[in-house]
Amino acid sequence: MQTALADFVRDTPEGREADAILRACVHCGFCTATCPTYQLLGDELDGPRGRIYLIKQVLEGHAATTRTQLHLDRCLTCRACETTCPSGVKYGRLADIGRKIVDEKVSRAFFDRLQRWGLRAVLPYTSRFATLLGVGRALRPLLPPKVKRSIIAAEPAGTWPVSRHSRRMLVLDGCVQPALAPAINAAAARVLDRLGISLVPTPGAGCCGAVSYHLTAQEEGLDFMRRLIDAWWPQIEAGAEAIVMTASGCGAMVKEYGHLLRGDPRYAEKAARVTMMTRDIGEVLAGTDLSALSCRRRRIAFQSPCTLQHGQQLNGVVEGVLGKLGFELTPVPDSHLCCGSAGTYSILQERLSQRLLANKLKALSSGGPELIATANIGCLAHLKSRSEIPVVHWIELLDSPA
Repeated sequence: MQTALADFVRDTPEGREADAILRACVHCGFCTATCPTYQLLGDELDGPRGRIYLIKQVLEGHAATTRTQLHLDRCLTCRACETTCPSGVKYGRLADIGRKIVDEKVSRAFFDRLQRWGLRAVLPYTSRFATLLGVGRALRPLLPPKVKRSIIAAEPAGTWPVSRHSRRMLVLDGCVQPALAPAINAAAARVLDRLGISLVPTPGAGCCGAVSYHLTAQEEGLDFMRRLIDAWWPQIEAGAEAIVMTASGCGAMVKEYGHLLRGDPRYAEKAARVTMMTRDIGEVLAGTDLSALSCRRRRIAFQSPCTLQHGQQLNGVVEGVLGKLGFELTPVPDSHLCCGSAGTYSILQERLSQRLLANKLKALSSGGPELIATANIGCLAHLKSRSEIPVVHWIELLDSPA
């Protein structure tokens, strides 16, 4: 695709990156076939090709409008289009660049600004989120059904094994996961302990920066990334083997640190090393002898989060581990499509999100599974809000005795 970027962006790092991405696109349209919002709305501008065209116009100096903003807001950033694209277009990066520039040019309505500020002020901070969640749980019987469904009941984490193995890996606690589902990381620690690996939490390691970054507060997001690197660095220097992610959304973000901080002279080298060390828990187990594991085999439907199969390109890795351990995986039609969680999307684009959720639950339940398993806390909470079938993180299945 030919480009003629405007002066305000042409010679900036973002402009040069966007220009390279745009030039890779041949407008073939393969991406529209796998775009969830295009399938729902049938509007070219609500598919990747149309959104690329809108971003290109803005970068070339055309006026951005509230309609431009709306079409970009409706994008899930599921990156299914990247998996489909024969030209390797990095749509996710282009969307981040385009959204930030459009938000700088188009003022949002007061409530929209307030809602986005509230999400950034609460979600990345575990203590704030845990406090509000605790209030919600206490008042749950009094809340409207729609709100009540979104509040996950508290579950005990169980014991965390003492660090005793020569192989040590760090784990990201994250921001909302410690409050919503502390059993996930504890289960991962117990599973890895049985495999001769100690999983080590890091005090002070909080949000990965994804919430702020994807809500166009990118400098704020980069600051979260720097703080997380600082929290991990002493343990990295002390010989930690890897950084384990049990939330695929965080994993997709941390694996981009090296790219996003490449221009920071203080953090570029550290960020590149963190990216290199980051592994989804599925990657860790796929490369480990699992003979020491004995778990109850179940008939399950696996919901592969977009951040796992498209963002990290790890489609089939978790399924391979589960199959090796004897789990029966039921078929999931259109498994490439998003469940509608997509970070803050389920809040900011509720109507579209709920339509996607209904479609996903229909697909997941079609094979008659006992359980639905997933690999990301956002997907887990979203699926649980309406699923009649129990929903768990897949690592918890490996923690169940045979």
